[in-house]
Amino acid sequence: MKKIWESYKVTILLVLALIVGAICGLIFKEDVNVVKPLGDLFLNLLFVTIVPLLFLTISTTIAKMDSPKRLRKIFGRIIIVALVTSLVAIFFGIVTTKTFKLVDVKDTKVIREAFSSEKVTSPKLNVLESTVQLISVNDFSGLLSKGNVVAIVVFAIIFGFAMRKDKEKTKPLLDVLEAANKTVMNLINIIMYYAPIGLGCYFASLVGTFGGEIAKGYLRTFVIYTVCALVFYVVFYTLYAFLAGGTKAVKAFWSNIFEPTFTALATCSSAASLPVNIDAAKKMGIPDDVSETFVGLGTSLHQDGSIIGCVFKIMFLVSLFGNNVSIWQIVIVSLLAVLLITAVPIGGGTISESLIISMLGYPMAALPLLTMVATVIDPPATVLNVVGDESAAMLVARSVDGSDWMTHKDKSK
Repeated sequence: MKKIWESYKVTILLVLALIVGAICGLIFKEDVNVVKPLGDLFLNLLFVTIVPLLFLTISTTIAKMDSPKRLRKIFGRIIIVALVTSLVAIFFGIVTTKTFKLVDVKDTKVIREAFSSEKVTSPKLNVLESTVQLISVNDFSGLLSKGNVVAIVVFAIIFGFAMRKDKEKTKPLLDVLEAANKTVMNLINIIMYYAPIGLGCYFASLVGTFGGEIAKGYLRTFVIYTVCALVFYVVFYTLYAFLAGGTKAVKAFWSNIFEPTFTALATCSSAASLPVNIDAAKKMGIPDDVSETFVGLGTSLHQDGSIIGCVFKIMFLVSLFGNNVSIWQIVIVSLLAVLLITAVPIGGGTISESLIISMLGYPMAALPLLTMVATVIDPPATVLNVVGDESAAMLVARSVDGSDWMTHKDKSK
């Protein structure tokens, strides 16, 4: 019993915190927001570690690599695995929403007339400009913001390559950055002592604010999405782990996935879960260069929950307005929209929701409809976003290092 407690005490405490938070939220409703600052404190503590964590882990990992061939191989496999698993998530979402109608509206004409006076006025999407804004900032201070996660990752990659160009002269800098990285990881471990209180209070606030105000259509959407997410979580991620390393990988995955799961569930933030997620990936035996690079990139570029959520948002509008969209429209719009979802709590998907509406020709007045969908599915979506990075990283490790990747935890040297 003592061994079990030592192994799972963090998970047990987080589960108890969520249960207590949910009960308080249901009983006291919005009055429970009085404890929300305690939850915000925990999020703020995690948020301030995001920029240094991403920069230090990615840049030092790349700088330490002695094999450019391995580096190219890792990034190539990351792109392939991220694309394939994202397509799997999209088609799973399409099958689910085609099977179970999200909103049962008897007269869609009324809905169309209610929004007919509002015309879409958003400017035509310039893909090149949007890409540049996604991967770069026009001032160094912009790299210090958690809202520019992709730009931080790109800068860290380039910085790592820059240190590699003259390893002898940059060795002192690498030593300093490695020491800083270790310090940040220790800082995160200290912050996690506060996790049960912070997560419990934050979750109580979420339940108290949104628990009793969901309309029937949104409740149905929430239920369907939650079941969909649970099936995807159990079936597909177990399958990915098995394909990556057989039963040994499956055991490693399920032995270490619960802490990231509960952190994601309570915070509704992939960014806040990033420190815990990277630590869990390493415990699973995923090589450091693969785990740190993929999980860091995955926070913005590989989001199973969000991409399934994009499918749900599209089909929610289709059900309301009574029109049709092709499967390939859903695939393309979902892939583009998910790139614009920032790794922050509820509300970060507003830009992507605007993109969905404009690309499919819906009136921009429908934006609040999608905002509510995003709100009700956010907890399970975040769980898939976070956990999906672990199983996908296993597939990358399998592709890069072969079937015995679990016996060679660090091949970055």
